[in-house]
Amino acid sequence: MLTGMEERPARTRDHTPVVQGLALVGALAAVMWVVEAVDQAAGGRLDRHGIQPRDADGVDGVLWAPFLHDGFQHLIGNTVPFLLLGVAIALGGLARVAAVTVIVVLVGGLGTWLVAPDNTIHIGASGVVFGYAAYLVARGAFSRSLAQIALGLVVAVVWGTTLLRGLVPETGISWQGHLFGAIGGVLAAWLLHRRRVRATAPATAA
Repeated sequence: MLTGMEERPARTRDHTPVVQGLALVGALAAVMWVVEAVDQAAGGRLDRHGIQPRDADGVDGVLWAPFLHDGFQHLIGNTVPFLLLGVAIALGGLARVAAVTVIVVLVGGLGTWLVAPDNTIHIGASGVVFGYAAYLVARGAFSRSLAQIALGLVVAVVWGTTLLRGLVPETGISWQGHLFGAIGGVLAAWLLHRRRVRATAPATAA
C-alpha cells in the first residue's frame, strides 16, 4: 500500500559507545598480560621502565607503569578488580572510561613521581584500580543519582577494607600510587560532573 509519507524507522539507542568502552578496558587488560609475558621472557628487565621518583629519565614511567607487574600473581591481583571496575565505568561509554583512565594515570603517576622515596621503582595497575574505585564512589556523591550512589556504596562495601589498607605505608607497596590514583579518581568524577552540568545547563539570554 502506498502512502503519501515514507515510513520512518523506529529510533533505537546506539550502544556503540558502550561496546567501544568495554573494548578499551579489555584491550588495556590484554596489553598488561602481553607485556608481562614479554617481561618474563626478558628476565624482568622491562620493570625498570616504571616510575622512578624525581628522576627525569623515569618520568615516562607514568605511562608505562600501569602495564608493568612483578610477576603473574601481581598481575592477576590487579586484573580482576581492573576489569570489574573498568566495566562499570565503561557502561557510560568510551569517552567516559577513556577520560577517567587518562586522568587517573596522570594524577596517580605524577603524584607518585613527586613524593615517593628516591631510588625506588613503582609499577602495577593498582593505582588505576584505586582511581576507578574512588571515581565510582565520588561520582554518586557529585551526581546525586540513586543508581550511581548505590553502585558507589557497593564498591565501598566490597573494596573498602582493601582500599583503606592499601593507603597504609608499607614496605614494598606503592601506597603513594594508591593514594594519588584515588585522588585522580575523585578529580575525574568532579571534572566530568562539571562538564555534564555545563552541557545540560540552559542557555541564558544576554
